[in-house]
Amino acid sequence: MKRKTCLAFGVFIILASSLLFPPRAQAISNDECMECHSDDSLERNDSEGMKQDLYIDYNRFKFSVHNVNGITCVDCHDDIEELDWDSEVPHPTSLAMVHCENCHEEEGEAYLDSVHKKAGGKGITIPCYACHGYHFVTHLESDSVFERENKFCLKCHNPDNFHDWLPQKETHFAFVECAVCHAPESPRYISLRFYDLISKDFLGTEALLKALGTDYENFMVLLDKDKDEVISLAELEDMVLLLRQKDIRGTFHGELVMKLIPSVHHVNRGGANRECEQCHNPQSPFFEDVYISLNRDDGTNQLQKVERRALESYYVNHFYAIGGTRVRNLDRIGLVLVIGGLSIVTGHFLVRIATITGRRKRREKKTN
Repeated sequence: MKRKTCLAFGVFIILASSLLFPPRAQAISNDECMECHSDDSLERNDSEGMKQDLYIDYNRFKFSVHNVNGITCVDCHDDIEELDWDSEVPHPTSLAMVHCENCHEEEGEAYLDSVHKKAGGKGITIPCYACHGYHFVTHLESDSVFERENKFCLKCHNPDNFHDWLPQKETHFAFVECAVCHAPESPRYISLRFYDLISKDFLGTEALLKALGTDYENFMVLLDKDKDEVISLAELEDMVLLLRQKDIRGTFHGELVMKLIPSVHHVNRGGANRECEQCHNPQSPFFEDVYISLNRDDGTNQLQKVERRALESYYVNHFYAIGGTRVRNLDRIGLVLVIGGLSIVTGHFLVRIATITGRRKRREKKTN
């Protein structure tokens, strides 16, 4: 009897909870939203009379980080509590602004004290989706400097207008991510990708792993012979040799990029690093963390630590910072050439001194 009473009480609690906290928004699936929003002609007139596109490309949306992680439309648009299919528009026509910081708290906190947030005081609103987009947010870890800049900074900024003081600025724009200087408190690293000199293009990670006869999980098992979790210069050279045996010849292309943590959103006017020697010196901390980037199709990457000396080898000839990275073997060859040149000059001078008497006698004989 007691057991039946407990069971009845439990059922009562469940029913009461469902009435007090109805799972209204959670019951609305993304597929239901797409019944309307997958129509590429769907649009409306906004308050200023401009047409607003309401179409969502589901083929792109399904690969977004939010959809992949099970985030539904109404998790963000939480003012939609239910869909009324008897109405022409099954939900309120005017929805509240989405506040990304409700989930991304640390990013929101860093952004609060940034120049982009402060621009709101001048009548300019720069919400998160001004940079990240609305519905097609993807992982950025595997993006190159060029791809990151085009997705973010270059939407609004023309760097040519503000960097006349910077020597070789085009080289910096090509190999150094903007946030490296403009968010200087965030950690950074050198990302290495293999560049195929025959195809004149980057070798995709899947093709790279296939050529090496391995996969993501066993990449380090194959290369890291001393099991120290770091690819040494010698181990990097072994990797290049393995690729050559598959008729793949190339070098490693290096870029200085940021670790994508919340503090990269903390960009402020006047806070940029302009101290060139932070990069351009042999002990620069900017080059301490070097990784081979194994990029995945979903935009994530797998970073494998590489010995810093790799930046001083022939195999990373696309990345060179004057005074910061140097090819030591070229230094040795140059030293040999200098010493050899000086030796020839010195030897010639000593021979001239040693033969002064003989040359003088020959001249005297010719004179007589």
